[in-house]
Amino acid sequence: MSPSAASATAAAGGLASTAQRMPLIRLRGITKRYGQGQAAFLALKGVDLDIEEGDFVAVMGPSGSGKSTAMNLLGCLDVPTSGQYFFRGVPVHELSRDQRARLRREQLGFVFQGFNLLARTSAQENVELPLLYRGTPAKERRRLALESLDTVGLAQWAHHTPAELSGGQQQRVAIARALVTSPKVLLADEPTGNLDTQRSREIMELLWRLNGERGITVLMVTHESDMAAYAKRIVRFVDGLVDSDERNAHPAGAAAAGAATTPLQGAR
Repeated sequence: MSPSAASATAAAGGLASTAQRMPLIRLRGITKRYGQGQAAFLALKGVDLDIEEGDFVAVMGPSGSGKSTAMNLLGCLDVPTSGQYFFRGVPVHELSRDQRARLRREQLGFVFQGFNLLARTSAQENVELPLLYRGTPAKERRRLALESLDTVGLAQWAHHTPAELSGGQQQRVAIARALVTSPKVLLADEPTGNLDTQRSREIMELLWRLNGERGITVLMVTHESDMAAYAKRIVRFVDGLVDSDERNAHPAGAAAAGAATTPLQGAR
């Protein structure tokens, strides 16, 4: 096995020997350039960032600040022009496309603003999709999908299509889909952008509880300060660099967690 293949295997299996000496995620000197010549644009200009396992981080910044580019790199959806990206001690910047895809498939879950659900399939079938790509047998896919829907409070809606669900319910299905593979990190890109205030708060409380009760690391891009208030840490990007990085002493989710009487299904 080549060194890079061994690194991908270690990352996917969580066995990297350097993991104890590093945070879950480490970025060092990350740059990202788009275009060539006079049309070139430097979206990231040397970003350093550490993310500890179990953290809940809100990433904020104005349009063009580099926050979405950084999230794409963290999600292995793109590669940096230069710099180093370590995941559990493994040098992601050295992995091949297939190895990055494996890491993404086995370690990361994604939630998008637009839900990205298949319109003509049921909630259960939408949640099963990542398992289908993995080759998981049908019976096991169904069991895991129903468990994941139960986690987000939608077990009774398993056979309904997205058109039969509210916006908040559709986003819960999307979260269930992201959770069904038991990822280490949940990357949420404007997860409340298409929701009203009440539904937005419900989604944020769900993310808060998933982070607190299951220990899932949450990285969330948002432009809404009241949604960022649920995070334990707020990182702000400006002009392709981290402008500020602060701990949130009083996350909004703490009040919701204190009021909750029913834990998430299957919480560890």
